[in-house]
Amino acid sequence: MEEKEHNWKENLPNIILKIFLSAFVLFLLVMPTIFIGFAFSDTRYLLPVRLGVFSVLPVLLLGLIWVPKKGKFMKYWGIGTAVLVVSIFINTAYIEHDNKITIDTTPNINLHDYLPFDPDSNIAVLDHKASLKLSGDLPVVDGAAAVFPLYSAFVNATYPNYIRLWAGTLEYNNTVGGYEMLADKKTDIFFGAYPSDEQIAYAKAQGTEFVYTPIGKEAFVFFVHKDNPIDNLTTEQIRAIYSGQITNWKQLGGSSEPISAYQRNEGSGSQSMLIRFMDGTPIMEPETEKINDLMSGIIEQVADYRNKDGAIGFSFRYYMEGIIKNPDVKLLSIDGVAPTVENIQNGSYPITAPLYAVTWEGNDNENVALLLNWILSEEGQELVKKTGYVPIG
Repeated sequence: MEEKEHNWKENLPNIILKIFLSAFVLFLLVMPTIFIGFAFSDTRYLLPVRLGVFSVLPVLLLGLIWVPKKGKFMKYWGIGTAVLVVSIFINTAYIEHDNKITIDTTPNINLHDYLPFDPDSNIAVLDHKASLKLSGDLPVVDGAAAVFPLYSAFVNATYPNYIRLWAGTLEYNNTVGGYEMLADKKTDIFFGAYPSDEQIAYAKAQGTEFVYTPIGKEAFVFFVHKDNPIDNLTTEQIRAIYSGQITNWKQLGGSSEPISAYQRNEGSGSQSMLIRFMDGTPIMEPETEKINDLMSGIIEQVADYRNKDGAIGFSFRYYMEGIIKNPDVKLLSIDGVAPTVENIQNGSYPITAPLYAVTWEGNDNENVALLLNWILSEEGQELVKKTGYVPIG
């Protein structure tokens, strides 16, 4: 007994040292994990990192401190390694599955597929030279992503062939940035959907009055997973979904599945369209997801659309059918009418919206009026149709 007590007292300094080293090792492991987290924009990828730091490395390093016998040490370290390998496999499989069902409802198209004066471009072209060829003070054009193929086609038809993207004449800032640039009079024409109330208010604060020229028609559409048995909704049912009054597809004659109603960021063309469609009915808070931002830490953003059985999203017809072309989603009929080109043209589809060329009052660049008049001509409307939009006529 005295011998054991003597051995314990002899080993006390060694034990204290091991405890200190263990605490120091854990501290060194925790701090890098926190900083690594900020480097990941998708928190899903942090699972194997965290498991690696908190299972394999602790067992390895702490084992070196506490386990003198090599056999036991290798056993414990092997268990930790197995946990890490399995976690990485499961995590990777989950991410791959989630990526497959994620549809980017933010229209970030590949602009380089739709550049003017490029023989490999996918833009629509006329069968003959355009009757208008601009020179001199060329209008600076900008627009929404889903409309880039169209206004790039206008540039291709009527501008000099030295024009290049982001070189001062052909710009792309999407809806939020584009309307701000137009309000600041840094551009001449913005192509896209009608602006939000906030964007109009910002323009007025800058002393800018927007002028709207309809150049085409577009359908505002709602879409669901292709296996969702619901094919049609009424306008009132959609308003009830997005106001939170209807929360389960069973209430609409579908499966007993909670409804995940996805939205877009404020100021985007489609979110502004949703607000107008709701016609004063309050919209529920959007689903959000937490992400790690390198500068601001953990922030929340509007969740990406996940194409699951209970999901519903919205966009514009051309973007869904002309750019995304995802076979796993289907567009819903609204009030019994499908969003076809014919139904948009004849006005039977209930949620249509003009596609605008937006300018600012008082612009004295004569080429702006020339370009707008040409867009409304037979040639301009031919490009509207060839691109995939519905002409105004």
